Amino acid sequence: MNDLSRRILPPGDDTEPPRPRGRASGPFGVLDIGTTKIVCIIGRTESDGTPRVLGFGWQKGRGVRGGGITDIEEAERAIRAAVGQAENEADIRLRSVIVNLSCGQPESRLFNVQWPVGGRAVTEADLRRVMQEGRARAVSEGRDIIHALPLAFSADDAQGVADPRGLHCETLAARLHVVDALKTALLTLGACVARCDLEVAEMVSAPMAAGMATLVEDERQLGTTVIDMGGGTTGMAVFAEGQLLHTAQLPVGGVHVTNDIARVLSTPVAHAERLKTLYGSAHASPDDEREMLPVPLVGEEEHQIAKVPRSMVVNIIKPRLEETFEMVKERLEGSGLGRAAGGRVVLTGGASQMSGVREMAGRVLGRQVRQGRPAVPRGLPDSASGPAFATAVGLLAWAGGAGRQLADVDLEVERGGGLIRRVVNFLRERV
Repeated sequence: MNDLSRRILPPGDDTEPPRPRGRASGPFGVLDIGTTKIVCIIGRTESDGTPRVLGFGWQKGRGVRGGGITDIEEAERAIRAAVGQAENEADIRLRSVIVNLSCGQPESRLFNVQWPVGGRAVTEADLRRVMQEGRARAVSEGRDIIHALPLAFSADDAQGVADPRGLHCETLAARLHVVDALKTALLTLGACVARCDLEVAEMVSAPMAAGMATLVEDERQLGTTVIDMGGGTTGMAVFAEGQLLHTAQLPVGGVHVTNDIARVLSTPVAHAERLKTLYGSAHASPDDEREMLPVPLVGEEEHQIAKVPRSMVVNIIKPRLEETFEMVKERLEGSGLGRAAGGRVVLTGGASQMSGVREMAGRVLGRQVRQGRPAVPRGLPDSASGPAFATAVGLLAWAGGAGRQLADVDLEVERGGGLIRRVVNFLRERV
């Protein structure tokens, strides 16, 4: 359904593999490239339609900052290691992967498109023309479309039609949700994955994937905002009536909290992360002033350790998290989807697990909040079943065909051009 659904082709290969339709059986691979960790999962779809994990691998994130590649060689080594672990466990060699989209300052927009049908029955060709018109209107210089998702169709006075094929009408209208990102960031990401001897089969919005992994069906229908608190970024996605209506990426995450602690206490980043994990909280308690924490100082001898009250760590953490939720609130209000987003928020991602985060989110956003854990597919290790792995689990569900509108219709147009062709040319010249 997107401009990256056409695979990155190796140099000299101008043929294009047919795109699978409907639910894929696999095996297939997904790759979650994050600031703090890189995860690869190989899976397949069982006969009952549920996914099964065949191989799993993860590495500490390297060469990635704020969701984007900053050191292509370091990122390549981390990706190769994670993919290698999963391949060895599954005894499968991957040729392509579905990758999360966190880089390139992704933006989300809605478009209303009309197409004259002239009283005849709507065909697949009409759907493709509507999508083509929507893409043409969404084109923005320096950016490329990742998702063009049809939310609903209208056939004359018939509103809210999921699949209009076969309906007779004068005018076919569609509401499209378009997500795009900076071309340069996408080219860098594609080149990095290609250096790992892999093709990018597709890119999927990271917060959308996290929502697919953590929301129950009623939440998708009634209106819920997913907040995916990662290491380098915080993603948000609004679901309503079973569809993704809005997505955004904020340039703050758990790493920023860690850096705040390291900077204020003059302690190494590794120890700041330990303090955050073991003692961090978003709310104060009466015992915080009395509980003293050991803090080694940057540049000092190992035995030079200061003591600070836990309250100091809490007071460093609270402003950053409050700022994050204020930014989420501002984005929600700016999207104009306040009512559609409903009164419910689901928090997920590794940074959401800190004590008191749920309560703070409820207070700042004025909504009911719950902690979202992904529905764990069979075969996934227990160590990867927490909120930190929601995006990877959602990518696996998407790879199996979940969440795709009109999955049996090829809505792509003008094959062979766009971003993929530029990536091919880039790789021929540089890699």
